[in-house]
Amino acid sequence: MAAAMDWLSWSLLLLFLMCETRAFYVPGVAPINFHQNDPVEIKAVKLTSSRTQLPYEYYSLPFCQPGKITYKAENLGEVLRGDRIVNTPFQVLMNSEKKCEVLCSQSNKPVTLTVEQSRLVAERITEDYYVHLIADNLPVATRLELYSNRDGDDKKKEKDVQFEHGYRLGFTDVNKIYLHNHLSFILYYHREDLEEDQEHTYRVVRFEVIPQSIRLEDLKADEKSSCTLPEGTNSSPQEIDPTKENQLYFTYSVHWEESDIKWASRWDTYLTMSDVQIHWFSIINSVVVVFFLSGILSMIIIRTLRKDIANYNKEDDIEDTMEESGWKLVHGDVFRPPQYPMILSSLLGSGIQLFCMILIVIFVAMLGMLSPSSRGALMTTACFLFMFMGVFGGFSAGRLYRTLKGHRWKKGAFCVPFPTMVALLCMWFGISLPLVYLGYYFGFRKQPYDNPVRTNQIPRQIPEQRWYMNRFVGILMAGILPFGAMFIELFFIFSAIWENQFYYLFGFLFLVFIILVVSCSQISIVMVYFQLCAEDYRWWWRNFLVSGGSAFYVLVYAIFYFVNKLDIVEFIPSLLYFGYTALMVLSFWLLTGTIGFYAAYMFVRKIYAAVKID
Repeated sequence: MAAAMDWLSWSLLLLFLMCETRAFYVPGVAPINFHQNDPVEIKAVKLTSSRTQLPYEYYSLPFCQPGKITYKAENLGEVLRGDRIVNTPFQVLMNSEKKCEVLCSQSNKPVTLTVEQSRLVAERITEDYYVHLIADNLPVATRLELYSNRDGDDKKKEKDVQFEHGYRLGFTDVNKIYLHNHLSFILYYHREDLEEDQEHTYRVVRFEVIPQSIRLEDLKADEKSSCTLPEGTNSSPQEIDPTKENQLYFTYSVHWEESDIKWASRWDTYLTMSDVQIHWFSIINSVVVVFFLSGILSMIIIRTLRKDIANYNKEDDIEDTMEESGWKLVHGDVFRPPQYPMILSSLLGSGIQLFCMILIVIFVAMLGMLSPSSRGALMTTACFLFMFMGVFGGFSAGRLYRTLKGHRWKKGAFCVPFPTMVALLCMWFGISLPLVYLGYYFGFRKQPYDNPVRTNQIPRQIPEQRWYMNRFVGILMAGILPFGAMFIELFFIFSAIWENQFYYLFGFLFLVFIILVVSCSQISIVMVYFQLCAEDYRWWWRNFLVSGGSAFYVLVYAIFYFVNKLDIVEFIPSLLYFGYTALMVLSFWLLTGTIGFYAAYMFVRKIYAAVKID
């Protein structure tokens, strides 16, 4: 129990450090100082929908275009995210108001959407698409004001302000489709403190939008591209009829407000969009439960092992010696190489590659060095780290393959990175494959793992096993504890991926990752101990499969999330969702299976080195 309390104390200390780390912020880009009336460029990123999961570029719809369309040079992470950052015709000047401005107006004529364009816009609106813009690399957000009135008194209503990313392309009402054709931009600036006789500089610290739908007849435009908005609620929304041509104005207004928010804290608005109290409670609960159970399991297994080792090492008289039973009986077969050693070592090498990449990425992101302000940096870093970690994956796979009496190391090296990153063939052939070969070569040349006992030439007969030693039952039992430690975090990760949210709680994620490693190791050791006590020495493959049992629960949770949280009904988005989910589950199985395998391997070597073998 003392060990469990020590683990609990260390876990709570680590949790406190995670909380403090969250306040540490390293900006991803340098701040830009603007002077009065300097241009602030508004760029478009993409169109997204949680219903279809298919991003489109901004000009896939008939929005107003500038004289010359210029796409930003994107990094690998932005490309994989589906970003296509492009300039727009919005003219915004620092701290300069605009009441109403008409876009792409020629001689005071409205824009005419063809039948095909009208049908496309109407389809995107019904699919709940959002438009994403950025100003000074800051994404636009729509303010949502929610009121809670528990006592039924209007005076006691509490206003809860939340923000959602981007703005809705339009809305539907009574089977009619309406387009948000007027955007009211609200930009907040922070005035920088300067010395006397110096011109003030400004920094953009927030970018909000209020989308409105105003029909053509209610907008009054002149020849100078200025317009007058209707007063109050006297206007009607701009309807889009998909069966005919539609005429409308695209308009916008700009309003500036001074803010006390400093530039380094400007992302706080976007990163505090959900209630973190439930998150805190869940994390603390997971820490307490997992480490408490791990402590109990450790005490049980250590006490039992000490008793077993003491009994096995007794030097009794020959006539008093009882027949041996339990895990010592299989000492001559426990390190017998399994079937398909090349495939096993290759999968474990891929798992080591994933483990090293995930550990470094989470740790660096926890320190704030992969801020959301540096667009695509997280995914770019993950991809390149995965490639470069191939040398460690190859080294571990090569050494294990030699330990398992393998000889065809070149073919084995080719198998390590093959199941992953198929789409990035250039990086795979140029970086990952050479590094894997290099690591595999040195790992295969290194002395194999020194097993403490010799392997018999004739395999021992395995007795009939109980029903609970079935492989699938073991997967179900072994996956519960690791999944229980991380399923709350899994909800936030799924929300970030499939509902276009920012994920930023990397301090929590690092703690959950440590808990996952500990729980997988503990469960793997317990499962291999029970298997050896049942005199079944075929633990190599079984332990690798059973240790990844939490991946099965991740798959079940993904199906639950798809049915209950998402509104995907079409075939292609569903295929996209389950395709990516399958890759995630496979990667998670490789990760947890590798963690459990190496924990069990070290455990088996340790216990057999502690007993006397004649």
